[in-house]
Amino acid sequence: MAKMNKKWVALCSTAIGAIYAAGYFATETQATIQQPQQQVQVTQTKSSQINRIYKEGTYTGTGSNRRGSIQVAVTIKSDKITDVEISHFAMHYTIDDVAGLPQEVVQKQSAQVRNVSGATYSTQAFKDAVQDALSQARNS
Repeated sequence: MAKMNKKWVALCSTAIGAIYAAGYFATETQATIQQPQQQVQVTQTKSSQINRIYKEGTYTGTGSNRRGSIQVAVTIKSDKITDVEISHFAMHYTIDDVAGLPQEVVQKQSAQVRNVSGATYSTQAFKDAVQDALSQARNS
């Protein structure tokens, strides 16, 4: 095997160092940029505590796609999601695939629940239905 020229070793070492430094400084820059966003989120949270996001009541939402449709009833009390029920299920697969999602919505207080493997269309229709109900409940 031939010996490597000293210039090539120096060039490769410099290139590796430059790539490492670029990654380090990019990470530092992202951390600095994200800090003001966190302060904005705190301010928004404080102001949203004064004003209610949702009107109290039970709202019906529908989500559909090429595999069928789902209708849900979302109950809001004191600006919190207190109950979610699947009131109509007409999807290609069984309701058992998404049976745990209503409890997950209540836990997360959001329509953004995990995707169920093998029931992607049912999961998406469920998320859309919950989001539809929450949109109706939102204070204008």
